[in-house]
Amino acid sequence: MTTPERPGQTWLTRLRAVLDRAREDIDVILEKDPAPKSKWEVLLYPHIHALWTYRVAHWFYQRDRTFTARALSMLGRLTSGIEIHPGAQIGRRFFIDHGSAVVIGETVRIGDDVMLYHQVTLGSVGWWRDRLREPGEARHPTLEDGVIVGTNASILGPIVIGAHSVIGAHAVVLKSVPPMSHVSAQPNPQSSDEARSPAVSSADSEAAVTSR
Repeated sequence: MTTPERPGQTWLTRLRAVLDRAREDIDVILEKDPAPKSKWEVLLYPHIHALWTYRVAHWFYQRDRTFTARALSMLGRLTSGIEIHPGAQIGRRFFIDHGSAVVIGETVRIGDDVMLYHQVTLGSVGWWRDRLREPGEARHPTLEDGVIVGTNASILGPIVIGAHSVIGAHAVVLKSVPPMSHVSAQPNPQSSDEARSPAVSSADSEAAVTSR
């Protein structure tokens, strides 16, 4: 027969789990970003402030203490420039490089080993469509395991980005894509040849999807 844990042991187990997850968060940054020279330097990353504040806010959100959750979310935004709604669900080893101006909506679902760059929006397609959805229905995207989203990309609506896909910089994605896809921004066909660039395109451009 298994011996039940004492209350002190339960809290100790939870604390160890929290510390293990925090170490994992730090290790991911050291693995993916060559800039920091020590673990102490990683603690200054905006991503760390936003992620750890989100986890506390999410705990309150799950217990219907939404005012406290949103207050913590606002604190995370003020200290990091990253806005993560406390209702979002985020997997392990998540990393936002640079982090400024990232927005993650309430019903976003993010798998493990996902990486975002700065100015990424994981949002809805607009309140005029969302008000027609059933209560509790997803309004925001799902990113499966191993997805990478480039700078200033927008993924909008209740769509699914398949595992290990890459969303290129400045892409606007409005439809689901299969696993192992590469989505790149396409120049606005109405723009002049001089204004077109393979790396930068207008916000109203369409995205091209290719398999990797």
